[in-house]
Amino acid sequence: MIEVYLDNGASTKIDPQVLKVMQPYLTEKYGNASALHSFGIDVKEALEKARKVIADSLGAKHQEIIFTSGGTESNNWALKGIAFANKEKGNHIITTKIEHDCVLESSKWLEKQGFKITYLDVDAEGFVNPADLEKAITPQTILVSIIHANNEIGTIQDLSKLYSICKKKKVLFHTDACQSYTKTELSANNADLITINAHKIHGPKGVGALYIKESTKIDIWQHGGGHEFKQRSGTENIHGIVGFAEAVKVALNNKKALQKMEKLRDKLIDGVLKIKDSRLNGPQERLVNNVNVSFSGIEGESLTGYLNEKGIAASTGSACSSKSLEASHVLLALGLNHEQAHGSLRLTLSRYTTEAEIDYVLEVLPQIVAKLRKISPLGRN
Repeated sequence: MIEVYLDNGASTKIDPQVLKVMQPYLTEKYGNASALHSFGIDVKEALEKARKVIADSLGAKHQEIIFTSGGTESNNWALKGIAFANKEKGNHIITTKIEHDCVLESSKWLEKQGFKITYLDVDAEGFVNPADLEKAITPQTILVSIIHANNEIGTIQDLSKLYSICKKKKVLFHTDACQSYTKTELSANNADLITINAHKIHGPKGVGALYIKESTKIDIWQHGGGHEFKQRSGTENIHGIVGFAEAVKVALNNKKALQKMEKLRDKLIDGVLKIKDSRLNGPQERLVNNVNVSFSGIEGESLTGYLNEKGIAASTGSACSSKSLEASHVLLALGLNHEQAHGSLRLTLSRYTTEAEIDYVLEVLPQIVAKLRKISPLGRN
């Protein structure tokens, strides 16, 4: 059976070069980076070299990069750490209705702790109106958290505009950049805190980082031996961190891969929209590897199941909530009704995606949609 993996928004295939540089830190260089003997010193050097790679990629200082277990931890820490460190100033946080679940769930938890959360609306393409953000900021606002590139619909926010408003109002600004990192421009000049991770860029799972601008007041959320500049305790995942840095280097040195993804993305969008009663969700100008479409008269769960039988891996939304039968909160925030949201399909490409794979999807998908419309109660007139 042909195998076509188009769920790269959930996780990516590890790059062979990344795996190669990781292996010595699983077998030969296995010391603890906190140890003072040669095993520890060698590992510590690798840790700091990796930190510099990631800091340089953002235009940040090396001590502003704190390694974590991934995007979920970084987002939790950013919201909760800032909230409790700055509660004497205020108790108001602003986010959006299209954030990743880990930001929304952290926000809901903070509401239970007495913080007030404003969830900004977005327009039909998923963009935040800067005027709405400015209007929502009050003297009690301590943090704004807005996702950079949305994980479901690929909308890329203008961080420069949003951050300038926060700076003017003297409010901290955080962005979840897990989907956008290395795929579009991202700079420490446009945020106080940035969440990134490895497994969306052909690196290993279980490793990420939080950029924290120097002098930002944030509570420590994980206590212990004082690792990571006494900001985040826990023995560092050295092989993962080394792999993370290598994945960043490979991605940044391969700009042609972005052009290839963009070309294949556009071919996929054009082909899918030829299917009757289909619609593109999100903007035309979107993340290079993201396609999100809805088909009237069918359910996305059934569609992904039939695609899987044909060897095509896809999803109906973000991986963290794809097992839920609830309609995507992101698509509902765009103004789609429940039927349109339930009929959605997310196809996300990688640098390994081929034109032949896209051709195969465009051959198979219309047949599956037609079949489902015949048998689905939603598709009957």
